[in-house]
Amino acid sequence: MRRATILIGLFLALAPAAPARAQEPAQPPPPPAAEPWPTLDVGDLWHRFRPKHLPPAETGAVRRETAEHFVVLAPSIGARPTTGLTLGVNGNMAFFEGDPHSTHISSVAGGLRVSQKKQVLSNVRFAIFTDDDGWFLQGDNRLNWTSLNTYELGSDATTTDAANVKYSFFRLYETAYKTVKPGLFLGGGINVNARSNIRAGDTEKGFDQSAYLAYTREHGFPSDKQVSTGGSVGLLFDTRDNAINALHGWLASAAYRTFFKGLGGDATWQELAVDVRTYRPLTRTGSQRVAFWLMSDMVTGGVAPFLDLPTTGGDVRSGRGYSEGRYRGEHLVYGEVEYRGALTPNGLLGFVAFVNTSTIGSVETGAKLFETYAPAAGTGLRVLLNKRSRTNLTTDWGWGKGGAHGFYLGIQEAF
Repeated sequence: MRRATILIGLFLALAPAAPARAQEPAQPPPPPAAEPWPTLDVGDLWHRFRPKHLPPAETGAVRRETAEHFVVLAPSIGARPTTGLTLGVNGNMAFFEGDPHSTHISSVAGGLRVSQKKQVLSNVRFAIFTDDDGWFLQGDNRLNWTSLNTYELGSDATTTDAANVKYSFFRLYETAYKTVKPGLFLGGGINVNARSNIRAGDTEKGFDQSAYLAYTREHGFPSDKQVSTGGSVGLLFDTRDNAINALHGWLASAAYRTFFKGLGGDATWQELAVDVRTYRPLTRTGSQRVAFWLMSDMVTGGVAPFLDLPTTGGDVRSGRGYSEGRYRGEHLVYGEVEYRGALTPNGLLGFVAFVNTSTIGSVETGAKLFETYAPAAGTGLRVLLNKRSRTNLTTDWGWGKGGAHGFYLGIQEAF
């Protein structure tokens, strides 16, 4: 617990800036510099080589559309330990639902990929602020035909314990938040995780000897499907200047989810998820900055199905350096620090360097939080696709313990 106190204390040491901002008007905080930054993106380069000569009457309409909607579509070629090589397309649309001076920027991101391991992965995520930030709507929706290596519970499981399982996965997470005061939102939503046609995958270790099947049988769950259905209540505090790629500000959220057997789920259980992020500029423009992320995910009551237990990479972007599901248990705490810098003064090219760590506690195995850790580190490059929304094409390389590693390519920052 001493290590936990130190870790949380580092974040709380940064906290004095947050209360003051909570009293500001309902609008994004002013940028840290008088001049806008960045100043050049991929679209600007394209127009330099392929200039458009529009009639004066049309120019205004095009500019209004460009000022309100920013659309990015890019091929996705990457590799992750969970998927192998992937090929597909990722898209991102950023827009304002109201006056940009009093409304945060909204975004919708999605993608469709096929993988070397014969997976089909699709997702749509959105974060929408209505006019004057009256409401905030958030969604995480997935439809996958996928596979995943499963391991013993805890943050000290070895790769020799791996057993692959294949399944179809449907997720529907939708939450609506209402503003209760500037920067502070209160809301609730629905949560559905449904996995079907769960079966043995392609590994040397047999499905019958897998940690997944042992846990599933012990708690009386069906082995060929796992369903969790329920609702949530949440509290959100957000003073970031940009939800896509923040230069400064805070995000803090807490969500309490309850899943019910009576609603079609396999069990009744509860989960508490806490997420805190802050962004600190090191220069006036924000071209050099540091981002901090602290997250915890805890099963607080009941018994969750194995594949719904908190895990590294469960939100897709955490735990760079490890595959999704590499470490899993009833209690998870995760921390990450990332340095973000510009390689060119105009912001077209950038880089990141990050370190992260996870610790897992499990009632099943007796593993305790903060006894063992799964650290990782890595670096990445950035190409600015749209300067107004600050949307980047991201490429990251991460390395963890035990030879774990991964290459990640996408649109938008990890956090």
